[in-house]
Amino acid sequence: MSNSLRLSAAAHVAFVPISDKDKALAFYRDQLGLAFIEDQSPFALIFDLDGTTFRVTFAGEFKPQPFTILGWQVSDIAATVGELTDAGVTFNRYPGMNDSHPLAIWTAPGGTQVAWFNDPFGNVLSLQQNPGN
Repeated sequence: MSNSLRLSAAAHVAFVPISDKDKALAFYRDQLGLAFIEDQSPFALIFDLDGTTFRVTFAGEFKPQPFTILGWQVSDIAATVGELTDAGVTFNRYPGMNDSHPLAIWTAPGGTQVAWFNDPFGNVLSLQQNPGN
């Protein structure tokens, strides 16, 4: 395979399905603070994730998956959870994982910390802080 065909060097695009543009803008732009680029109605809203194109795609009716579909690696998960909570984001509590942590943060074996939340469409999103950060 030639180097020009290697996907690891190509720019990537992230996708998340939505069913309502106004709810998506209120959540992704206003609550999460993502950089909004453009409205490509009726196809997608475009955001910038630190150089990655993020397409919040109009999908009509869909069934959200029960697992994480998009996440962010952060340097201070407690501070980020606090900021997002102040912005109205509710974090998920999973029995046996983060049901007793005051900020709903789970520490995985090995020390990675994770906190999950849903967008208004039921998509599971997450924050992650690796050990040593």
